[in-house]
Amino acid sequence: MVRVHVFVQGHVQGVGFRAFTARQAKSHQVNGWVRNVQDGRVELEAQGLRESVEKFLVDLEQGPALSNVREVSVEWIEPQDQESTFEVKY
Repeated sequence: MVRVHVFVQGHVQGVGFRAFTARQAKSHQVNGWVRNVQDGRVELEAQGLRESVEKFLVDLEQGPALSNVREVSVEWIEPQDQESTFEVKY
């Protein structure tokens, strides 16, 4: 198990990015959360098997159709034991 803390920059708010992220997390069997940040970025943490998380990150670099992802900043952090879902935070 691995876990990442991620910030996504670009045109990523108001374009369904959080819902896209949740769908991709489910598709790749990744747990964690995603939320908008006041400065216009999207922040998330994701956890799962390394291969699944890496494929999930590739999807984030593409984003949904109306987004324009400029940068995905990834920090590898310690996994958490209690997490079993992917949550969209508001």
